[in-house]
Amino acid sequence: MTIQAKKRWGEVILFAITLILAVIFFFPIFFNLMSAFKSNAEIMRDALAFPKGLYLESFKYLLTETNFPQAIGNSLILTVVSIAAQVLIIPMAGYAIERRNAKWTQAVFLYFLAGMMIPFQAYMIPLFKELKVLGMYGSLVGPICVYVAGAVGFGCLLYTSFVKGIPREIEEAAEIDGCNQYGIFWKIVFPLLGPVTASMVVLNGLGIWNDFLMPMLVLPSGHPKTMVVEIYRYIGEFSSRWDMIFAGTAMSVIPVLIVFISLQKYFVKGIASGATKG
Repeated sequence: MTIQAKKRWGEVILFAITLILAVIFFFPIFFNLMSAFKSNAEIMRDALAFPKGLYLESFKYLLTETNFPQAIGNSLILTVVSIAAQVLIIPMAGYAIERRNAKWTQAVFLYFLAGMMIPFQAYMIPLFKELKVLGMYGSLVGPICVYVAGAVGFGCLLYTSFVKGIPREIEEAAEIDGCNQYGIFWKIVFPLLGPVTASMVVLNGLGIWNDFLMPMLVLPSGHPKTMVVEIYRYIGEFSSRWDMIFAGTAMSVIPVLIVFISLQKYFVKGIASGATKG
């Protein structure tokens, strides 16, 4: 067998393995979307069967007879406000740490990285007590502050790696033209950070949108929380409303897929650049 033939067979095997992995990872999403259009009786009768018709009563019930619309609003507020605050704060922190390159900035950077090594469960109870003392327990403000603070370490790690690849001459030219430090960052540097910003938005946005523990424990009981928490209400000890669970999960998955597909090109570029620079 020639080298070219071996290479061709290697590519075929690699493609087959990739295709199998893609099917394995996509099947849960397909199963969820398929089950969302089935009644609870159909799901219990044969979970893997295709729906006999387009059953929409589960969606209608969730949107009109439950607190799910308010939960959708809470999920949107938590995700959008948290991500907006992260994009406003973290790039400036990463840029300052990289460009200053002083001892105190490196100490701050190490402090941020050390925070990534502590699991959330280790400081969960003291954190909730602190939120109560600050008057942020039981409102959306508490989780938003926690999400922003928790993203600083990983965000600075991404941005400092990416800023290293931006020539200083661009900033010096802008400074000669009379641009101040904030103008240099927001008008010159920040537009060049698009790929890494997209990576942070996708990664942190997915984490916030799908988070269960924080909204479940922090937001007040008896009121609408987030989509994931509201879906959990339909899981019982002895029986579950699978039609509501799959319908609610489908409504929570579709926006995530749309955002990820829209930012996929920038997401991959940002991760690759952050991994190779430095």
